[in-house]
Amino acid sequence: MVSKDQTIGGIIFIVCLVVAIFYLVTLFYPQWLGVFGGSVDAAQVQFWVIAVPVFIAFIAVMGIGAWIGWTMATTPPPKPIEEITSEIEEKSEEETEPTVAEEKKPERKKKSTK
Repeated sequence: MVSKDQTIGGIIFIVCLVVAIFYLVTLFYPQWLGVFGGSVDAAQVQFWVIAVPVFIAFIAVMGIGAWIGWTMATTPPPKPIEEITSEIEEKSEEETEPTVAEEKKPERKKKSTK
C-alpha cells in the first residue's frame, strides 16, 4: 500500500519530468510547436523559453534576499557576550553559596579505624 506522501512524491516527480522534457524539446526543437497550428518563429520561441525561467529564478533569488534582509532588520540584536557571561557567573555563585540551614549543621566525626 502506498502512503499519501509517496503518492504526492510520485506526482511531483512525474510533473517535473514532463516539464523538463517539454522544456528541452521546446528549447532545441521549437518547430514542434507548429503542430498546434500556425507558423513558429524558432528564435522567438527559444528566447522566451530561456527568458521566462531566468526571470522566475531572478525573482526567486531577489525574494529570498529581501526576506533575509527583512528578517535581519526586524530581529532585535542579541545580548552582548559580557552580559551573558556575567549572568552565568551570578547564577553559579548563587548555587554554590551555602544556605543558613546548611551552615548550622554540625559535622560528624569520622570513625577511626584501628
